[in-house]
Amino acid sequence: MNNSFEIIGGTPLNGEVTPQGAKNEALQIIASVLLTAHTVTINNIPDILDVRMLIELLSDIGVEVQKFSPNKYSFKAQDINLEYLISDEYKKKSGKLRGAVMLAGPLLARFKKAYIPQPGGDKIGRRRLDTHILGFEKLGASYQYNDEQHFFQLQANELKGTYMLLDEPSVTGTANILMAAVAAKGKTRIYNAACEPYLQQLCRILNRMGAKITGIGSNLLTVTGVDIDSLKGCDHTILADMIEVGSFIGLAAMTGGDILIKDCNTKYLGCIPDTFARLGIEMEFIKDNIHIPAQEHYKIKRFIGGDILTIYDHPWPGFTPDLLSIALVVATQAKGTVLFHQKMFESRLFFTDKLIDMGAQIVLCDPHRAVVVGLDKQFPLRGNVMSSPDIRAGLALLIAALSAQGKSIIQNSEQIDRGYQNIDLRLQALGANIRRV
Repeated sequence: MNNSFEIIGGTPLNGEVTPQGAKNEALQIIASVLLTAHTVTINNIPDILDVRMLIELLSDIGVEVQKFSPNKYSFKAQDINLEYLISDEYKKKSGKLRGAVMLAGPLLARFKKAYIPQPGGDKIGRRRLDTHILGFEKLGASYQYNDEQHFFQLQANELKGTYMLLDEPSVTGTANILMAAVAAKGKTRIYNAACEPYLQQLCRILNRMGAKITGIGSNLLTVTGVDIDSLKGCDHTILADMIEVGSFIGLAAMTGGDILIKDCNTKYLGCIPDTFARLGIEMEFIKDNIHIPAQEHYKIKRFIGGDILTIYDHPWPGFTPDLLSIALVVATQAKGTVLFHQKMFESRLFFTDKLIDMGAQIVLCDPHRAVVVGLDKQFPLRGNVMSSPDIRAGLALLIAALSAQGKSIIQNSEQIDRGYQNIDLRLQALGANIRRV
């Protein structure tokens, strides 16, 4: 039983916790350092597996990486070894990491060629690369796909600005196209662009480097191309991870604890606090901190007119799909009924069978919808042995185990480590009985 968490649940968790830097932002920001030969310093990098793998990949390509602390690095992409990008070692390493896809945009902008492996990462359903590839094609790149090696090869004599309507507001797709468009000749307009805070942050660092991007925070981004050699170095600080903020809100409610979540960048949380408030969770906002007081019970609100509450994921500023599994777990111990509709990924609700084994009342209607009948803490969940299918479900199961009576084992804990830094130590500091076995 290698790499598992052993949890004895049923203890209220109390104290203060600071969320890590945002994983999804970090992967984009770290990829952007390839656009310039000058030094870029990044603060508040989460010290997690996916991010460390991407930093290692950059180092392999020839980026000078300097580590000041586990959360602060500088990068200087002066001498890039493009030959390494076609090596078997690169294909093998980059294929394990979805974030490697994001290197294509900056490489195309600066060197007019790039290589993309078929993406690895979570098993949460279809995650297409079409948005990325079609966007690059519209900018003037051509691609070939190697069937045997599952590898895309992209090249362009010249990138030219254009108007494009993305087929879906993909966060990584928008980021990749945006980084390529920075050096395209003329003006690029990207409509139906993702507008998550991560993406707004990417626009800001690119503008500090010398790019010209307007429409930040909207779904229409306009990029006026600049000479790639004019891009300079800069400093950047990554936002707090909103997925962790939402997870700690849920954790406090499920365990009946009193938790202060510090430095949340609350103005970038969108509808996350409101969605958890609809599940009946009380919270106070104190400057940039969120206080969740101890609550014995929390009651799911209904829609005006008495209709059953539906919570569904939606592109920003809607509710992020990364928190749907957390909200679903929290609802199992609320008072009332709620329908969860997972629209964006078709395999993300399959972890609910593990919650049903723990005693939760859930009806899985189809791959996209589940009805949760809250137990109002009258019947606590029971400890169980389970395995984590993806990063976000892994943390949801961890929260379930911490609220459950008895002992739980969560196998495959490296799935959780991919997204959450020292999660066991940070939970222990709140009083959790959790250890690695």
